[in-house]
Amino acid sequence: MENNKSFFETQGILISILGLTGALSIALMIMFKGNTSDAENRSVSTKDNDTAVLMVTQERLEDLKTEMLTSWQQQAQAKGVSTDVPTNFQGIVVSEAKLPPGKKVIALTFDDGPWPNSTAKVLDILQKNRIKGTFFVVGQNVKNYPDLTKRIVADGHTIANHTWHHWYHHMNAQVAAAEVANTGDIIYQTTGVKTSLFRPPGGNMTNGVVAYAKSNKYAVIMWSSDSKDYSRPAVPQLMNNIFREAKPGGIVLMHDGGGDRSQTVKALPEIISKFRKQGYEFVTIPELLEMQDQYPSLIAHNKTKSQKPQKPKKP
Repeated sequence: MENNKSFFETQGILISILGLTGALSIALMIMFKGNTSDAENRSVSTKDNDTAVLMVTQERLEDLKTEMLTSWQQQAQAKGVSTDVPTNFQGIVVSEAKLPPGKKVIALTFDDGPWPNSTAKVLDILQKNRIKGTFFVVGQNVKNYPDLTKRIVADGHTIANHTWHHWYHHMNAQVAAAEVANTGDIIYQTTGVKTSLFRPPGGNMTNGVVAYAKSNKYAVIMWSSDSKDYSRPAVPQLMNNIFREAKPGGIVLMHDGGGDRSQTVKALPEIISKFRKQGYEFVTIPELLEMQDQYPSLIAHNKTKSQKPQKPKKP
């Protein structure tokens, strides 16, 4: 609780600094404008001194803002929102977690954001229900909406890589590398979080981006339950799409960006309520992978069982 308090106090200080910067800038502009009529009576050296003072003041404010942003990023990492995954998942494609039958957990994931209006609404719903999700963000959207990106991390959610442009077409090695690497860079520059999670746009495994991600030790996260909300179905159909394939250890695909996501926003509280009535708990992708990592004996047992030759049935 103390960590959370410190984290949001830091954000409050940063906001105060930004406000102070604007106030001082306006005050300085007014001061200089007000003295314009007396400019002819002042010496050139006095003007130069005033300009120098203004530049030094602005530089100090910029330095202070930079220091506060660095501190904010460090707080984000200290809060435990790093998305590092267990070593044995690096370079591996994951569609669901293999867990004991009674372990009813589910991961809600959201693609294509951050996005005006819908991302904030999704975050509000998750916050109200005390749920942490996983957001696969598009690099150019992170660049355009940095405040929404920061809120994803500030609210304690996992942030992950979904390429820069969200392209489906085939790319050469250099373009594919830039799509993934540049997105990882801007996520880190904006939030202080380094992600090891990647999801290819449209689930395309063959256009170059997955090959790059796997070779660079990303865990490639797919899904086991598709809401198909990109086609904007009615809420009952959207929910049916999810629960038809939902299972313990599953990964649910939804979208908070890339278009009109009003249907997803409308359906989300009902989705959460229904999962809870069925006895599910909500986890992030890193938490899901950690859970599977804790049950290697179960995985080994299932693998041995599946490889064991079956006895022919008697006629």
